[in-house]
Amino acid sequence: MPLTLITLTRVSNSLRGDLTKWMQEIAPGVYIGNFNVKVRERLWQRIQENIGDGQATITYAYRNEIGYKFETINTQREAIDLEGLPLVLIKTKEENQEPQELKKGFSKAAQIRKARKYSQVNKNKWTKNYVVLDIETDGLDYKKNNIIEIGAYKKEGSQEKTYQALIKTGQKIPEQIKTLTKIDDKILNREGQKIDQALEKFLDFIGDYPLVGYNLDFDIKFINKALKIMGKPPLTNKKYDLLKYVKKENKYLRSYKLENVLQEYQIKKKVPHRALEDAKVTYELSEKVNKFLEDLEKQ
Repeated sequence: MPLTLITLTRVSNSLRGDLTKWMQEIAPGVYIGNFNVKVRERLWQRIQENIGDGQATITYAYRNEIGYKFETINTQREAIDLEGLPLVLIKTKEENQEPQELKKGFSKAAQIRKARKYSQVNKNKWTKNYVVLDIETDGLDYKKNNIIEIGAYKKEGSQEKTYQALIKTGQKIPEQIKTLTKIDDKILNREGQKIDQALEKFLDFIGDYPLVGYNLDFDIKFINKALKIMGKPPLTNKKYDLLKYVKKENKYLRSYKLENVLQEYQIKKKVPHRALEDAKVTYELSEKVNKFLEDLEKQ
């Protein structure tokens, strides 16, 4: 059960007595306890009802960017939420003065701090090449849906190399996929190729390089299913899923969609939901995920 910390100032002895039934007073007015959410909420309600002119603060574990949350009563400090980031607002002495409206977004200092956090690895020190992979599909189930586009991006020294192929499936593209990707049946019939031809070229492009992607397991399942139908073995390349690294590096993001993660890593790019373009922006992300780069260099 999560730890809870409560501090009280200028409150009645009866209220203090209530808290000692559940918590230990480790210093005058400082109480610590370990209990469930229901008990915590009832204790805090009891404090609110009996606080009078006193002051109280409660702090407890919470799944957000800093790992905890706090609330206050009658103090000069107030907990506020700024785009999911908990901040402390220090009130002015004038009781009736309205606090200035906070501007949305991170300050320049915060942006610089984030940029440094996600660029600690000296890119000149890691030398291993890898391929960033992305696919577009006509559905989410690899057992019954099909690949409609493959994109891959790699750097060899100073050279950038790309691979992109549209795939004819013989199936109608669902409307939601057309809206998301801007790929329709006419485009596939005009520019698409058979999956076996596209995958043969893709295999030549990736060679034995490590494969990197965002939610890479999704892409690999589709590709391996297609390879199996072709009578070929599954991909044996070393694989790195950036989604798993990001979750370890940022445990409390509100969303792990690629669009949100790019913003967190200070990459001002949109996700167009086209395979090659998504692979390129994912490569930019890979350059900032420090633990991934460290693991890549160890292999």
